[in-house]
Amino acid sequence: MVYGYIRVSTEHQNTENQRMEISRFCEQNNLKIDSWIEEKISGTKNPNKRKLGKVLMSNCKKDDLVICTEISRLGRSLIMIMNILQFFLEKGIKVWTIKDGYRLGDDIQSKVLAFAFGLSAEIERKLISERTRVGLQRARSEGKKIGRKVGQKSKKYKLSPYDEYIKFQLIFGRSKSSLAHELGVTRGTLESHLKRIMFQQ
Repeated sequence: MVYGYIRVSTEHQNTENQRMEISRFCEQNNLKIDSWIEEKISGTKNPNKRKLGKVLMSNCKKDDLVICTEISRLGRSLIMIMNILQFFLEKGIKVWTIKDGYRLGDDIQSKVLAFAFGLSAEIERKLISERTRVGLQRARSEGKKIGRKVGQKSKKYKLSPYDEYIKFQLIFGRSKSSLAHELGVTRGTLESHLKRIMFQQ
């Protein structure tokens, strides 16, 4: 299957330019789009809230090809794009972009890139965690009160800062045990937090 993926950020933007560009590219390379995935949504939204995750990533199979005009159509942050590309490459799904000229597929270079994407994303997660830890230490050393006041019900929980990351990992097949281990909690704590998230939605 060959998929054409199109995304614009707002309802007021037109998807037709991207569709024409992909169609022209396919004509030049003897390709035919079997399925178009179009959406009007911000690239900051996690894939599980977009057609990218709910339709495209859920249906793609090994040896399928995803074509988009440029890599930024997949997401607006480096770590999100790396995670998405890692998912595709590990599943043996090819990703081609027209303006950037990326041809990511089932070859040694792409496998090296998939490893690099995964490693970079992991490093970024650890850097975020370290910055958070250092920030808390600094606040304590300056005498700032950390945590909620006595008798005040917490509106945030230990895993709250990772809500979007947790959803992103689970929708793409990460096991709860593995994720809980990475986040430094028990599986039971993770499952309780997931129930809390679902209740709030």
